Amino acid sequence: MGFDQFCSVDRSDPLWDWNRTWYTDNPDFTQCFQNTVLVWLPCFYLWICAPFYLVYLHTHDHGYICMNHLNKAKTAVGFLLWIICWSDVFYSFWERSHVSSPAPVRLVSPTLLGLTMLLAVMLIHYERMKGAQSSGVMLIYWLLALLCATVTFRSKVFQALEQPQTVCVWRYTTFYIYYALLLIALFLSSLTDQPPLFSREVKDSNPCPEPGASFLSRITFWWITRMMMKGYRRPLEEKDLWSLNAEDCSHTVVPQLVKRWNTQCQKFKRSEEKMLYSSKRVPHSENPQRQAVEESEILILRPRKKNKEPSLLWALCLTFGPYFFISCIYKLIQDILMFVGPEILRLLIQFVNDSSAPSWQGYFYAALLFVCTSVQSLILQKYFHVCFVSGMRLRTAVIGAVYRKALVISSAARRTSTVGEIVNLMSVDAQRFMDLITYINMIWSAPLQVVLALYFLWQNLGPSVLAGVAVMVLMVPVNAVIAMKTKAYQVAQMKSKDNRIKLMNEMLNGIKVLKLYAWELAFKGKVSDIRESELRVLKKAAYLGAVSTFTWVCAPFLVALSTFAVYVLIDERNVLDAQKAFVSLALFNILRFPLNMLPMVISSMVQASVSLKRLRVFLSHEELQLDSVEHKAAEGSQHSISVTDGAFTWSRTESPTLKRIPQGAWLVRGAWLGLGTGLGVPVSLQGSVAYVPQQAWIQNSSLKDNIIFGQERRQSWYQHVVEACALQPDLDILPAGDDTEIGEKGVNLSGGQKQRVSLARAVYCDRAVYLLDDPLSAVDAHVGKHIFDQVIGPQGLLKDKTRVLVTHGLSYLPQADLILVMMKGEISEVGSYQHLMATEGAFAEFLRTYAAVDKADNIEPVPNSSIQRLENGSVPTLTGSPGVCTASKQSTTADEKLSKKPKNPEVGKLTEADKASTGQVKLSVFWAYFKSIGVLLSCISLLLFLAHHLLSLFSNYWLSLWTDDPVVNGTQPNRLMRLGVYGAFGLSQGVAVFGYSLSMSIGGVLASRYLHQSMLYDVLRSPMSFFERTPSGNLVNRFAKEMDTIDTLIPSIIKMFLGSMFNVLGSCVIILIATPLVSIIIPFLGLLYFFVQRFYVASSRQLKRLESVSRSPIYTHFNETLLGTSVIRAFSEQERFIHESDQRVDHNQKAYYPSIVANRWLAIRLEFVGNCIVSFAALFAVVARQSLSPGIMGLSISYALQLTTSLTWLVRMSSDVETNIVAVEKVKEYSDTEKEAEWKHEPSTLSPGWPTNGCIEMRNFGLRYRQDLDLAIRNITISINGGEKVGIVGRTGAGKSSLTLGLFRIIEAAEGQIFIDGVDIAKLGLHELRSRITIIPQDPVLFSGSLRMNLDPFDSYTDEEVWRALEFSHLKTFVSSLPNKLNHDCSEGGENLSVGQRQLLCLARALLRKTRILVLDEATAAVDMETDNLIQSTIRSQFEDCTVLTIAHRLNTIMDYTRVLVLENGKMAEFDSPSNLISQRGAFHKMAKDSGLV
Repeated sequence: MGFDQFCSVDRSDPLWDWNRTWYTDNPDFTQCFQNTVLVWLPCFYLWICAPFYLVYLHTHDHGYICMNHLNKAKTAVGFLLWIICWSDVFYSFWERSHVSSPAPVRLVSPTLLGLTMLLAVMLIHYERMKGAQSSGVMLIYWLLALLCATVTFRSKVFQALEQPQTVCVWRYTTFYIYYALLLIALFLSSLTDQPPLFSREVKDSNPCPEPGASFLSRITFWWITRMMMKGYRRPLEEKDLWSLNAEDCSHTVVPQLVKRWNTQCQKFKRSEEKMLYSSKRVPHSENPQRQAVEESEILILRPRKKNKEPSLLWALCLTFGPYFFISCIYKLIQDILMFVGPEILRLLIQFVNDSSAPSWQGYFYAALLFVCTSVQSLILQKYFHVCFVSGMRLRTAVIGAVYRKALVISSAARRTSTVGEIVNLMSVDAQRFMDLITYINMIWSAPLQVVLALYFLWQNLGPSVLAGVAVMVLMVPVNAVIAMKTKAYQVAQMKSKDNRIKLMNEMLNGIKVLKLYAWELAFKGKVSDIRESELRVLKKAAYLGAVSTFTWVCAPFLVALSTFAVYVLIDERNVLDAQKAFVSLALFNILRFPLNMLPMVISSMVQASVSLKRLRVFLSHEELQLDSVEHKAAEGSQHSISVTDGAFTWSRTESPTLKRIPQGAWLVRGAWLGLGTGLGVPVSLQGSVAYVPQQAWIQNSSLKDNIIFGQERRQSWYQHVVEACALQPDLDILPAGDDTEIGEKGVNLSGGQKQRVSLARAVYCDRAVYLLDDPLSAVDAHVGKHIFDQVIGPQGLLKDKTRVLVTHGLSYLPQADLILVMMKGEISEVGSYQHLMATEGAFAEFLRTYAAVDKADNIEPVPNSSIQRLENGSVPTLTGSPGVCTASKQSTTADEKLSKKPKNPEVGKLTEADKASTGQVKLSVFWAYFKSIGVLLSCISLLLFLAHHLLSLFSNYWLSLWTDDPVVNGTQPNRLMRLGVYGAFGLSQGVAVFGYSLSMSIGGVLASRYLHQSMLYDVLRSPMSFFERTPSGNLVNRFAKEMDTIDTLIPSIIKMFLGSMFNVLGSCVIILIATPLVSIIIPFLGLLYFFVQRFYVASSRQLKRLESVSRSPIYTHFNETLLGTSVIRAFSEQERFIHESDQRVDHNQKAYYPSIVANRWLAIRLEFVGNCIVSFAALFAVVARQSLSPGIMGLSISYALQLTTSLTWLVRMSSDVETNIVAVEKVKEYSDTEKEAEWKHEPSTLSPGWPTNGCIEMRNFGLRYRQDLDLAIRNITISINGGEKVGIVGRTGAGKSSLTLGLFRIIEAAEGQIFIDGVDIAKLGLHELRSRITIIPQDPVLFSGSLRMNLDPFDSYTDEEVWRALEFSHLKTFVSSLPNKLNHDCSEGGENLSVGQRQLLCLARALLRKTRILVLDEATAAVDMETDNLIQSTIRSQFEDCTVLTIAHRLNTIMDYTRVLVLENGKMAEFDSPSNLISQRGAFHKMAKDSGLV
């Protein structure tokens, strides 16, 4: 049965009739078409979607929505519709029996419709059960049904008016009711339901409105409008940000990736084991140990097969692929819709040429153009949204994975990646992935677009298209070469950048040492050298960029030129008319995008592949063996710690640092904390562990948080701990008590205070085993005695715990249960104090040598004490803690306020968080950037830009004139002249493009250099107080992220911004010339555009600022974690730190997510404006078709089609320019902060040898740390003669270090003066002063680089002098034994040397400079007795005729000094020779008595 018979019994009703539908002034569809296709289309749609939709609902269960009015209404409407359909079916049956047999369609269509309505009702209820608040599937169904019914509705109205006799009243009535119900159903389905029971929104204080938004609101991104309104009225703040959706949070995203990556690693391990153990049998050897060695050698030597690494890419694909796949579908639809525009343009030109065509066709084309472009816009924005959300999740996952890995990485692996590199993995590499995800689909989409475009071009111009294809194919290798080169430059630049950030990181960590030694210029030079090599690479990349811009701007023009040339030259009968030329141009414009994008995507993929490799290498690093320590005691053993035949090393490749550790030894520390690796050692520990590292690790939070360390708060125990660790007096001094914020690495605490806080943390945590790595070294003798008695000793808080103490203090030894004597990494003697003294071994001899010296700290022996041990030894002592060297003791705010005052938490704030600036970016920022490029260069670039766009307009206008040339005898006579001029325009365009690309890129490099240099200088010129207030994360962020933006992003964004601006202006001009009527519309649309843009930029800019402000804390926290991994692991606090890091990342994404949605919000609204312009251009062209030439119309509409994209790009770029120029604002920010005094005065008034005598005179000297604080030191009046040796003593916080800071002018005097050899130091340049007096600081800071560089960064001494200094500082034998001697590489912070060796290196620095004044700031606190003796004797012999000021903890070191200055509460208490002071029985006598010296 054919359709005709199916629709009507007498076959009078065909399915399709061209004369009724197209070639008529009043078009309509046939009845058959209306009853079949228009009814079935929505039904088929719903039946096809239903199975997929049901599966989706089943897997995405959000909970249950209670029955409410909306549900009831939807259900009622559905049932009514169902009843209407069935009534039609029954009417047909009635008709059959009473009137005549109706056509089969009258039964089939209503039945199908009725079943579909039932399905719809079922879906509505299933949605409610699964918590779907709004449904796109249903909305599209109702919309489709309504559209189809509207056609029938119009047709029925006309039929009733023209042929009333054919009307069937029943069917008309049911149809109108059906139509009304469809309207109601559509309206209801566009509303959103209430949230499901127990959903997150109910619990959340500020939930994201997205999950509850209706489908229409989601596809137009209307749901973010509320936030945009807020942002327009006032700058957005943190409290305005919504919570993240559950599926975007770290706790959902990170575990997925980690799980997949671990699976990959397991697979790889299995395949590796198969491979490795296929090696040939090891010949049997008698010694089982020997065999193990051989086997391991074979494992190492056997080369692994290539490309068998675990694939991080595959893990990423499995994690994010399924969600990302949706974007591919959107992209496919959008690509196909793209070609509708040129097709409609072809039909429009045809319509204008054909004067007989009915005018409704023109309006139909204009409307169709509007609908297609609008649908395309919606789909494109949805596509981008999916891409950006995927990118955001990817970044979250990468940061989370890197953070988790950093906590378990072994020390050997830790050495291969510096802090700078790991932070870069988090910041730069994670960002690279995020940027790539937006473009990655172009890999398949670009070729698809090219193929489609070529197909349509072939339809239009025939084989001459091949000429254009040839040009394109030639362009590919050019772009490929450029991409390969770019990759090489990329890698080189990343390497330089890593080195630069690493060096900056170290400089900021050791900034105090740089200032004390006046080394800023040397290090500024080092950074500048690295920066110059980075800029050289940038410059090469800029030249390449100019070439690639040239190729990709000219490619489409060359393609068009070659195609047209071949077309008109092959055959003179080939006429280039408007239809051919402008449809081809529109297609060439489409071609331009994939051709431009491909090189970008390739280079982006190249960058991401570099990042992927770096990430994979880091994530594959060796991890600590969790099983190297057993946490249950060995069977039947009463030991809390036991080690059997231990050998410990820092990494598997090195020889053991500790060997042959017999049963019961103390040294679990190395293996357990993961500082070293146990080489197959049975180590067992009973109970939980607390660890106090040799160099305290302090977090940037309040003092209380540092002590409580995430445990529950127990106030009375906390108070006990604080008092036992002698912290109470310090709390009384700090501005806000224990709520005072401690700066990064504890900058505002003295060395002793940091160590006591670190100890208090361990004691508060209340563990079974305590590993104490020399915690008493940094504190004064009497404080040490107090802590020993109250905490460690037999009557201390820890008396029931196992304690392992590494110490240099001999006086504590008599109270130890067991003493282990270490020599050269081995245990030489074991036993109790009495036993060891009795055996008369090395220990007893050592004690006899140094006991007299150490009488200093002697304490009455108390028998039966906890385990203690002595660290004896040759100079390379083993106690070098792997803690990172911290910035040395800073403004002991302790010295300040001694009066107790009301605690106000604000007073205790120290660091300043990054502030988000508000409002528009000031023009001065843009001006600053253009000035740093150079005004002349900027103007030249602008002129070249203008020239390029004008030439482009003229060439297209010329083309439209050409197409309107009259055709004489089937050919155009002037075609050669037209072609020649068209070609010339193209050539000059190319020259202009190359010119502006080059000038912009060079300008960018110049600006980068200038801005970096000035920021570096500004930061180095800042006083110490600036570094205490500013977290180093912020500073590193400026040098890494903001400089990266200035280097790579800003120049290209400005280029794109200018490009899209000129494009928009050009398009408007052409449209106005062609159809002047558009001038009525353009001002309105312009206003709308401007309003939308301002509205958007206000919020977007602020969101971007909030995002960048919340980014710093992620890196600050990460940096801090890396420095304290050993402590975090010892206390088993990994989970808490991971949670903290996740929260910071989520907090950052909370600002990022609204900003990507705001981008989509904007794009949809702008594309709407653009689509209106296109439609109006088409509409007015249809209206004025009599007066328009086809050429001008083609030109106008082909420009209008480009306009939408240009408009969107313009706003994107203008907001990008605004948001990225913020980087310049932030970099310039430090030029306005306070600075130190000048470094040098020109010309210098000092004699070259000053100071010659070394006399120091202080007159009424006083200083304060901040304007709002009291004086830390006051009324100090003393005079010290040249060559005198003066000791400075006092309780922690008495102002000892403050005095030296005043001498070096780290802090300027608040009152009084200091004279050195009669010269007022306040009148000198800082470098003139600091380079002529020397300090050996409390914390020995080294920088990564050679030993020689650490001793003499300016290269101002000969090798002989350096060796002599090393000899006097007892390091010569050690350095000579190193393979690279003076060029031995120190790792970051000097971690590969022990603390004692670092201290001796600082002594060597002092010996090299050999100035007349030497200051020792508790320089021997961290070293053992022997090293201390070495240092003291060197100072006595080498600095015999110099003035020496020593801040001392161990009073015995200064008993032979000329005079001693006793400070109390910042004032001078006593100043006389030691013997006189003891006889006066004052403060000094009391201290000496505490130390057992009298």
